[in-house]
Amino acid sequence: MTESVRRRLAESLATATNANKALANYMLGNLSGLPFETSATLAAKVGVSEPTVGRFCRSLGYAHFKDLKADLRDNIGTQPWLAGDRLKEFRDRSRKGNVLARSLDLEIAALLRIYELANTKEWERAVKRMANIPHLFVCGFQTERGLAQYFANQMQYLRPGVHLADVAGGNFSEILLSPPKSTSVVLFEARRYSRLALELARGARQARIPITLITDAFCDWGRDLVDEMFIVPTEFGMFWESTAQMASLGNLLINGVFNELGVSVEERMNKVSALHGKFTGYVGA
Repeated sequence: MTESVRRRLAESLATATNANKALANYMLGNLSGLPFETSATLAAKVGVSEPTVGRFCRSLGYAHFKDLKADLRDNIGTQPWLAGDRLKEFRDRSRKGNVLARSLDLEIAALLRIYELANTKEWERAVKRMANIPHLFVCGFQTERGLAQYFANQMQYLRPGVHLADVAGGNFSEILLSPPKSTSVVLFEARRYSRLALELARGARQARIPITLITDAFCDWGRDLVDEMFIVPTEFGMFWESTAQMASLGNLLINGVFNELGVSVEERMNKVSALHGKFTGYVGA
């Protein structure tokens, strides 16, 4: 069962070698896509040898990688679960030579994985902190900058004290010199990881500032530095890995903060909206 595989992978992280930790992190973030992998393709994606994959699977109690995949047979990724005439038609057409059907399967499975994350203790802890910490900094680098800005702008509707971190300043003093008990960081990051992201995470850990990392399955440095690490699948068979599902996860976090704050948030949202109307304006207003 999926939960059995997930539990074994999570427990292995405590004593894993660097190679095994990389495998465990990747597999935890891509359970939905593992049925599509072979030991060779998995090894190539993680950057280890194929025998290393076999040894790692045996350390988890499986005879080989195929045995682990058999334990995932009830995973949504292996089931004919596309519903509706339009989806069925799309899949049928794609099977004739278009690879987009498999991409669609993987993206929907990734979305389901994100909703699973929203039922974890780590998620609950992160949401409570994001709703109540006086100063919440949001940070993203390279192609994740837009995700960070979107998340920060949306969160600013709900509560005060939300800041988009200054990634151009070069020292993050506004974060790292803030009182740790009243400061928290949300970090969006995907490979190739920015050196600044790693240094910020290290600095926040040293300053005892809690940090929530939203990243992909390849990140092998995050778990040692952050308080919560939400792994988002990014491989959907396209020419470039997609971080689009990070936005979906961000929306779920925003929704969780909204629920945590309760009805009192409506007054602030109305005031923020009124200010937008006064200074920026809306079409048709």
